[in-house]
Amino acid sequence: MATRRPPPVARVLERVTKTAREHEMFAPGDLVLVSVSGGPDSVCLLYSLWHLRRLFEIRLAVFHFDHRLREASAEDATYVRRLSTRLGLAGHLRGAEDAPPRGASVEAWASVARANAANDVRREIGASVVAEGHTLDDQAETVLLNLVRGTGLEGMTGIAPRLGASPGSSTVQPLIDIERSEIEAFCRALRLRPRVDPTNTDRRLLRNAIRLDVLPELERATGRNAKASIVRTAGLLREDRGELEAESARLYRAIVSEEGNRLAFDAEALAGLSRALAGRVVRLAAYRAMSGDWAAPWSRETIDAVVDLAAGRPGRKRDLPGGSRARRDRTHVVIER
Repeated sequence: MATRRPPPVARVLERVTKTAREHEMFAPGDLVLVSVSGGPDSVCLLYSLWHLRRLFEIRLAVFHFDHRLREASAEDATYVRRLSTRLGLAGHLRGAEDAPPRGASVEAWASVARANAANDVRREIGASVVAEGHTLDDQAETVLLNLVRGTGLEGMTGIAPRLGASPGSSTVQPLIDIERSEIEAFCRALRLRPRVDPTNTDRRLLRNAIRLDVLPELERATGRNAKASIVRTAGLLREDRGELEAESARLYRAIVSEEGNRLAFDAEALAGLSRALAGRVVRLAAYRAMSGDWAAPWSRETIDAVVDLAAGRPGRKRDLPGGSRARRDRTHVVIER
């Protein structure tokens, strides 16, 4: 007879199963690289997928990245290595080779460095999926954080449950519908002892201030589960964003031509679009055709300048970031090196 799982464990596994199926996170035979920091969320993620590996017909490997920002970070790596061994999984540990530049966001630098290292390991071992441990709480915090930063619709949609093709090379968030309190209960039920990151209580970091002060006060003031409402709103906005992006891609194909380092926008067609769609078409050009040493993505001011050229008279010019220039000829707005 199968051992009955403690209720906190059963609830998390049921939710992970539902989320993974809803967003088609895994395909039979996938090798999943599980990103494990050693904290409660990632430990819960690892054990959840280990328990569900036969149900999903997946294989698991463990990834840990040492940012080397704290003296005790090497102990986190040791802890993750022991977890991997206990579960009979291959562990892949990597460490930062540089430090955040002066004035840069430490959180942003850490996120990019970790993601790049995970992608390197993914390619080395042939994994098709990277699984991360973001939770419903992380989702709500991210939406509020982006609201404060003024990031627009892209930021207000929060963390995508699945980013990238599936099956293939996707990044998935199996815990995205689970609250942090449920994850802590999961760990207690299995007598796990995750690592504790002391920087999580540093209110000088905006995300921590939102987590520790803003969200609790919002819930006290409103008398409701504000996190769930914020996350539900992000999901609705994500659907709207998907439609806008699909329409922007269609318009891009219709009015933009590419040739090497030269882009040409049909001026009349671009000027005839709404400001929202015109801006998205220009931004899409910045991402798709001006990556590398071209400046992408552009600021709102730069995007508006390109749209303004389309509506103006021929002969006008505008200097753009990265040493490029936009000019309006008789029929097109041309951007080139």
